[in-house]
Amino acid sequence: MARTNLVPPGPVVGKRAFQLPIVDGFLWLVRIAAIALILVGATRSIASARLSGQQWRDLVVFGIAQGSVYALVALGYTMVYGVLRFINFAHGEVFMIGAMTGYFVTDGLARTALWEAAPFLSLFIALICCMTVSALVALLLERVAYRPLRGAPRLIPFITAIGASFFLQYTMASLFGTSVKSYPEVEVLTGSFTLLGFRVLRVHLLVIVAALVIMAGLYLYVEKTKAGKAMRAVSEDQETAKLMGINVDRTIARVFGVGGAMAGAAGLLFGLVFQNVFFLSGFLPGIKAFTAAVLGGIGNIPGAAVGGLTLGMVESMGPSLVLVGLGIPAAHQLKDVVAFVTLVLVLIFRPTGILGERVSEDRG
Repeated sequence: MARTNLVPPGPVVGKRAFQLPIVDGFLWLVRIAAIALILVGATRSIASARLSGQQWRDLVVFGIAQGSVYALVALGYTMVYGVLRFINFAHGEVFMIGAMTGYFVTDGLARTALWEAAPFLSLFIALICCMTVSALVALLLERVAYRPLRGAPRLIPFITAIGASFFLQYTMASLFGTSVKSYPEVEVLTGSFTLLGFRVLRVHLLVIVAALVIMAGLYLYVEKTKAGKAMRAVSEDQETAKLMGINVDRTIARVFGVGGAMAGAAGLLFGLVFQNVFFLSGFLPGIKAFTAAVLGGIGNIPGAAVGGLTLGMVESMGPSLVLVGLGIPAAHQLKDVVAFVTLVLVLIFRPTGILGERVSEDRG
């Protein structure tokens, strides 16, 4: 009996067999080169003793504080993606509106006696206002811009999200002007203290603690409550969830609302750290938060937190630790480049992100 050849011979098969090792070999060369450059840069930078131990510790604390803000914004991206497989690029503007709301509320409270008498109560009131306004904006976006397009080809909601982003930016510019708004000083948050050898600014401690509490609360909400279980069910299979009696539209709206509330909280914390906000303040932090979500594993809530903290640390320490050691001029002006190069490198080593992408099998 003649032997059957299931794979027809020819130039196509030979070409594929030749291309795959070349691609794999190129990726391995990139990985080895990246590791070598990082090790060389870090070794030279540390050996030069250009920064003291205290300065390195300051960079660590600032990186954690900055990463906490990224993590809160990234949660909105990853929640929406986990349910709809859709990147809401207007989410950065929801964050910006939260920061703007924080400015107006804190500026108003600073003119009252409550600001001096009970500063933490004042900040808590501002936090609730920021989370509420951002959640309402996110719900409005979902109802007006995204829900009518559900089921449309993915490119259409993507373009709509970009348009919504510009609309929100310039709506805020029209209403409140293009000038930079400065947050009022919070006297109780000025100064620093030492903790385990680390000098911690009081405002950084507030940001880190608040972010951890909010992220822990979100995790418990998603994992332990009935509404959270409905979100997870819809993210797995919308049709099956509907058959089980879950209101899919309401659940998706809840996802947008919760993600918007996280962005609003991040907006206030961002304003307290950097003190300034204006109508374009959401663009770059929004892109970096999306980067953090992909870095940690898109669709994975713990991954968004890990990705945000990782990105904040890399952005804070990367220029001083690696770029300066490699002799690159103006290294500290390249922190944004460091953040995005880190994403590329992580995806080369682990395409699904640090903790892995979490999507249902029928869509993954």
